[in-house]
Amino acid sequence: MNDAPFLPERVAIDAYGNGGFRFRDLSHKGSLLCLPGGVYGWPPVKPENLRLSDFAQVLGSPEGVGFVLLGTGDNQVFPSGDIRRAFVEAGIGLEPMATGAAVRTYNVLLQEGRDVACALIAVDHHRSGS
Repeated sequence: MNDAPFLPERVAIDAYGNGGFRFRDLSHKGSLLCLPGGVYGWPPVKPENLRLSDFAQVLGSPEGVGFVLLGTGDNQVFPSGDIRRAFVEAGIGLEPMATGAAVRTYNVLLQEGRDVACALIAVDHHRSGS
């Protein structure tokens, strides 16, 4: 995990697909983590391989994340029990859904000024973020 953000702020996702994401005139190949403190590259590639350690930056965020949308690729995949328990214990909501739905929901909640973050596994097909 790279501790330095691509951008030191939360921004809307303009598009997703082709194995990455576009946001604020930038593009990133691979999965993405959007926290209050910035936009980061995120190592996970497949939802079935998610580990608790993949969420260390989310669970330890000094900005205080209240809710995380988890984009699990082309389909909704529920994370393991240890991941779900860690979020409950941290008092952080976790909502798994397909990456496209997570991007769209994140953008709406961000526009509403809600306390939301997202962890997005990249997908191959191309779509607009709106």
